[in-house]
Amino acid sequence: MRQVIRPSLGGNRVRLRVSNVYGTTPLTLDAIRIARSARADSPEIDPQSSRPVRFSRQESVTIPAGAYMVSDPIDMKVEALEHLAVSIYFPAPPVQQTGHPGSRATSYVQQGNHVGRQALADAKHVDHWYQLAALDVEAGATSRALLVIGDSITDGFGVLPNTDQRWTDFLIARIQDDLALKDSLAVLNVGLGGNRLLLDGLGPNGLARFDRDVLNRPGARYVIVALGVNDLGTLSRSESATQGDHDSLVRQMIGAYEQIVGRARQNDVEVIGATITPFRGSTFYPSDDLTEASRQAINAWIRQPGSFDAVIDFDALLRSRGDPATMDARFDSGDHLHPSIAGYEAMAEFVPLELFR
Repeated sequence: MRQVIRPSLGGNRVRLRVSNVYGTTPLTLDAIRIARSARADSPEIDPQSSRPVRFSRQESVTIPAGAYMVSDPIDMKVEALEHLAVSIYFPAPPVQQTGHPGSRATSYVQQGNHVGRQALADAKHVDHWYQLAALDVEAGATSRALLVIGDSITDGFGVLPNTDQRWTDFLIARIQDDLALKDSLAVLNVGLGGNRLLLDGLGPNGLARFDRDVLNRPGARYVIVALGVNDLGTLSRSESATQGDHDSLVRQMIGAYEQIVGRARQNDVEVIGATITPFRGSTFYPSDDLTEASRQAINAWIRQPGSFDAVIDFDALLRSRGDPATMDARFDSGDHLHPSIAGYEAMAEFVPLELFR
């Protein structure tokens, strides 16, 4: 399996993190190599750049069920925004997959051990990442990472594969144009489609995965928390939801935010709250007056001084001036929940880079 990824920061050494977190049995990977990719949308690599990935000096690794493994350091100079290809040979497929369905990137599968082959002429294509959890880049002593934990809006719903047009991708481009930040600030997108603060969905809830996906990342210095719309939307599907149900959800969501803020501050990570964007008229969720009142109550708490270390008011950016419960048509993808590419660009431009200087 060959998967294409893109670092947001350059450096002279890297490490690969491979995961069997959702596996139910040990998983063996017999060979792994990393190389420069010929193109974002191609399985072809530059064979001269190919490097073996070893774990405790071995090219084969067995990952216990529920665990992940970090490779030995790999001497490989990488540039920010260049595409890299990670090739993994599985002697047997996993019993239970660990993957990311919202990769917005094409992966390539071909029978046999071809980790060092330049091209994969007979590969099947799938827009999904498997077993690959992270690439750590060893950068300068002043480098640090901004994590963005969110739902499908952060994951990049609506972005075509291999185009790098998530709002975090546009933010990375802005940072690379900033002389003070380009060599020192990485951006790690840990968005997950359907993610909720409180309940599991397509993956574990935001509170459950916060420590592993954010605090446990090397260099973590800042985190933007952009979660909550799916909690509100799921309740709005219940025709019998009462005022009391909404009041209870608001209290529980604020409690989850407080847990995230507390854990971040204990780990010297600055925590930035993103307001929940409007979704009235959504094809995914209904939004009645009770739901909108709950959204407004949570956003008021997020904006309240002291709740977070800073706030990015995406609600103020994306809402319609005529009806604040709906998304502005200029930024709407058409489903009234997810921003369009223009909306993603606007979100990236709206993030104040002064937060990270």
